[in-house]
Amino acid sequence: MSSEITLFVNPTAGRGRGAQAAQPAATALRASGFRVRTVVGTDAADALVRLRAAVTEGTAAVVAVGGDGVVSLALQAVAGSRVPLGIVGVGTGNDCARAFGLPVRDPAEAARVAAEALKGSRIRSLDLGRVLPQVPGAPAGTAHQRDRHAPWYGSVLCSGFDSKVNERSNRMRWPSGSFSYDLAMLAEFAAFRPAAYRISLDDGPVREVEATLIAIGNGSSYGGGMRICPDAVPDDGLFDITVVGAVPRRTLLRVFPRVYRGTHIRHPRVSVHRAAKVSLAAEGLTAYADGERIGPLPVTTECVSGALQLLAP
Repeated sequence: MSSEITLFVNPTAGRGRGAQAAQPAATALRASGFRVRTVVGTDAADALVRLRAAVTEGTAAVVAVGGDGVVSLALQAVAGSRVPLGIVGVGTGNDCARAFGLPVRDPAEAARVAAEALKGSRIRSLDLGRVLPQVPGAPAGTAHQRDRHAPWYGSVLCSGFDSKVNERSNRMRWPSGSFSYDLAMLAEFAAFRPAAYRISLDDGPVREVEATLIAIGNGSSYGGGMRICPDAVPDDGLFDITVVGAVPRRTLLRVFPRVYRGTHIRHPRVSVHRAAKVSLAAEGLTAYADGERIGPLPVTTECVSGALQLLAP
């Protein structure tokens, strides 16, 4: 086995915490006896090319330092391979690290966990979500090629109220970080209307449903700890699909805060389903996964068992 670990760094994650975390993470890896090669791209596309080259050339593991964005990029390089991934979660949300039970905002400890797991062969085989490409000539509601870089995701794919909040937050130049998300959420509360979805589970019949949002969870949380799919398990071969039905804005305002505890699923207008494959279609909605823009619906996603080898406690 190679003794070199590839440290994949997003220097801008968490308002600069990515750059600050790289040094203690590298120090912890070296203290465990590994050589460290650092990969930092000029942009997301360049970083992914460099990381894929490192995986192809051979590396003992990839350790991603940053938030869910850098983890999302790392997944594109290691998914389906035998190269394990370690996560040093120092971004704003860190939902992938949370979903997998890893240390958050403690770069030295997270890197130590990764190094000790690699030395002890403590590698968990976990599921990942994958967005499927479109079959040419397929009807609306089937998968299609996305206009983005990330077909794999580790936590949640969302559409509806939550994805509209993401869209609005990304357009805002001020404020930054979680404050922009909070303001975007307030704006969407005032403007949002339920959407007419068409949903199919495991290639079953297409059902029409009016819903405020539909979230497809391999992991339990998004948005920095909002437990939208609280019972999702990332190694059971199935997604948890949370459907928040059509509700008045006042009800949404009352129910949505419960998502931080995961108790929103007790509301009578919320239902949870389990499936290995989900197809969604709706007019005017965009899908996001691991906080990254997927593209407009329709979308089809499948849960791929054992797609990720994770360095875990």
